[in-house]
Amino acid sequence: MSGLMLNLDYEPISGGKSGKSRGNAKHERFLGRRHYLEQKGFLKDKQNKKRNKNKQKNKKKYMQFNGGDQSNPGAIFPKVTSYLPNKTSEPSGSAQMFSTFSFPSTASTSQRHPTDQAAPRTLGPLKYVAMDCEMVGTGPKGCRNELARCSIVNYEGDVIYDKYIKPIDPVTDFRTRWSGIRRRDLLHAIPFEHAQKEIVKIITGKVVVGHAINNDFKALKYFHPACQTRDTARIPLLNQKAGLPVNEMVSLKRLTKAILKKDIQTGKGGHSSVEDAKATMELYKVVETMWEQKLSALSLPAEAMDLAQNQKI
Repeated sequence: MSGLMLNLDYEPISGGKSGKSRGNAKHERFLGRRHYLEQKGFLKDKQNKKRNKNKQKNKKKYMQFNGGDQSNPGAIFPKVTSYLPNKTSEPSGSAQMFSTFSFPSTASTSQRHPTDQAAPRTLGPLKYVAMDCEMVGTGPKGCRNELARCSIVNYEGDVIYDKYIKPIDPVTDFRTRWSGIRRRDLLHAIPFEHAQKEIVKIITGKVVVGHAINNDFKALKYFHPACQTRDTARIPLLNQKAGLPVNEMVSLKRLTKAILKKDIQTGKGGHSSVEDAKATMELYKVVETMWEQKLSALSLPAEAMDLAQNQKI
């Protein structure tokens, strides 16, 4: 409101022009201006703006404290329920207790990589699936990634989900050379919100294997627990087996050729998310035993394990 100029006349305060009188007159002018602004509604608008700004600031601090940016519309943040077996006796059908842990997100907003997170030994016999997504471009010159196809295979490589998905915004770049998506593929595609629910239902509670999987989760607007994520782009053992630098981000095509002796993503028709998901699962199985042993060493703190073991069931 700094641009608002007021020209208000007031009766002079009686009693001369002593310092006290001048102070009273200044205070009266301030009250008059404030009263005028309140009548016009300017102060109320300013106070509301300030209040909303503080709310946004507090919300941002809360989201940072809780390990993720939840401002993303439609984003889903799952909780992980882990089962703690009683190590003091033989496990039985009812000899299980459970507790809920909050694990950091594996989304692109997280500063940690999925493979930096422990795979708690207490998670129990979770199922493994491999997922791969294809994206198209929306917005000016296709600058935004949006989900257009998602494929999921089980541990044996059987396809359990494979659908084309209609992006939320109009497609401006199909990226067919890489995505394999064409305009006709999306004519009868399911809406994003519907696909998101179906996919999340499948992968919740499972260990998800993928290559640069953070990009897929981001397009899905989903945040999978890091302890249940296996990113083949960040498993050093795979790079070692391929004879490549451990810290190098190697493409799925290159790893598959070096380790599995298979050619994928060939031709001009674009990538196949089913083919990529199967290759990812095969790569993971090559180093599964060794990699899980390494992750198990980074499991829950010993104090938590002792507490769980000493509780009576």
